[in-house]
Amino acid sequence: MKHPVDVNVGKRIRHRRWMVGMTQQQLAEHVGIKFQQIQKYETGMNRVSASRLWEISEALSVPVSYFFEGVRDEDAPAHVAEGTPGDILGDKEAMELVRSYYAIPENQRRRLFELARVLSESAA
Repeated sequence: MKHPVDVNVGKRIRHRRWMVGMTQQQLAEHVGIKFQQIQKYETGMNRVSASRLWEISEALSVPVSYFFEGVRDEDAPAHVAEGTPGDILGDKEAMELVRSYYAIPENQRRRLFELARVLSESAA
């Protein structure tokens, strides 16, 4: 039986890999394993060891803690209400937007972020 934390970590691996435009094969090559193992991690079928998670975090340029975001406690993922950021990661359009956002040069990205923040505040 899949453990909820393993499923959450796997989803976070998949989302981050997708956001940076990396294939399962490329990630597997970075950490020295076969892509089938990445598939098993991403579905939560196999647990990711601490050292392997460290290598994956290095390959995906995020801290190890990134993979545990959304976990409420040591054995249960947080249940997020519909429409919250946790659900947004499952939306293909939102993921495409995030990916495009990070493709913009940093100085322009900051200005775009500020514009979006101002617009969202005025819409509220």
